[in-house]
Amino acid sequence: MTTDVLTRTNGPIGHVTLNRPKALHALTLDMCHAMSAALTEWASDDAIQAIIIDHVEGSRGFCAGGDIAFLRDSALNDGGVSGRKFFHDEYQLNHQLFTYEKPIVAFMDGITMGGGVGIAMPAKFRVATENTRFAMPETGIGLFPDVGGGWYLSRLGGRLGQFLALTGARLDGSECLWTGLATHYVPHELLDDIKARIAERPGRISGILSEPVGTPPEARIEQNALRIAKHFGSDAYEDILASLEAEIATNENGAAEWASKERDTLGTKSPQTCKVALRQLANSMEFTDFADNMRMEYRIASRVLTRPDFAEGVRAVITDKTNDPKWDPATPEDVSEELIDSIFAPLPADEEWKPL
Repeated sequence: MTTDVLTRTNGPIGHVTLNRPKALHALTLDMCHAMSAALTEWASDDAIQAIIIDHVEGSRGFCAGGDIAFLRDSALNDGGVSGRKFFHDEYQLNHQLFTYEKPIVAFMDGITMGGGVGIAMPAKFRVATENTRFAMPETGIGLFPDVGGGWYLSRLGGRLGQFLALTGARLDGSECLWTGLATHYVPHELLDDIKARIAERPGRISGILSEPVGTPPEARIEQNALRIAKHFGSDAYEDILASLEAEIATNENGAAEWASKERDTLGTKSPQTCKVALRQLANSMEFTDFADNMRMEYRIASRVLTRPDFAEGVRAVITDKTNDPKWDPATPEDVSEELIDSIFAPLPADEEWKPL
């Protein structure tokens, strides 16, 4: 039993509280298993009418991702075996949440990144606050926006998903609401009251969350929506970079400045996983079954985990904090279609991902 996630019932509510504050509630395999076991139990309990997912009070994170140090250790020391096991079971939890028949309310009150996105986005009700910081920053460490990221990001309008996947841009709570990543915006100070009211009337979750709670701040990303749609419109990474370069060459105030900033941001990312992310989102748009998406993402994760960029990216960005990753391949042009094909190729039948 792990104490890093607390599961209990509160009347008609099954309550999951992440409790690993020193790591901003980053998910471990034990946490995934504990959450999955509780959800399985509550699924067949007629007394439980809804699920709440939140984190212990007083920490900045809802969930900052997966256990990256563990995954890097696996890549370097056991050929990725334990890392693949983590991804496999984490993705089973993501799929279990996505297909869950009872309403789930996720309170994204703080840093919601990577693995945190994977447990928040499947929820029917996704509540952002002024503390929310949402991002899928994986391309900066040689990973890709997994945990269902392909499904969710590809379905945002205006190429916002491709922009978020490539740049790792952080959104605040009002931006999450504007993009549709969150369904509701609630000030942090009202959360305890709202959770109590949901426990009293679990059949009225939508109404409780929709009652007037003030107007959220303006979504800053809206000001750049047309630029994002214009420059991130292609599924070819080189086209996106060329579009930004052409904008910079115009030397027009504002537009060129924005394009320069985004080009420089992309210059810090793994060219391999930027190309992976674009194909991932393009493929995800074609799927009608979330399980197919997770099967694809598990194939990608199994390959990318042991490719050079992941261990190097974690070293440069997280372990040593030197921010000087030496990507391999080093440039977008050096990332061949054959390499990307091999990353997406089916696994042997007995190694493919399967739902719970």
